[in-house]
Amino acid sequence: MKDYAIVTGASSGIGAATAKLLAANGFHVVAAARRMDRLAELAKSDSNIEIVELDVTNQKSVDALASKLAGKPVSVLVN
Repeated sequence: MKDYAIVTGASSGIGAATAKLLAANGFHVVAAARRMDRLAELAKSDSNIEIVELDVTNQKSVDALASKLAGKPVSVLVN
């Protein structure tokens, strides 16, 4: 099983670049951000990138991501 890397703010800039780099280095990347349209473009760049809508200012959104990742081997968090 691949190690997971979670990248918040992955829809653009440093977050997107970090997600691509981690995916290229063998991680299963969970790219999270509010802008699903931009995340969809990111996901097209590498099959190791999974996208999730996330608003870090909304506790329900954060809890939903935590539930989704429960039991997964998360090794990296880039926030």
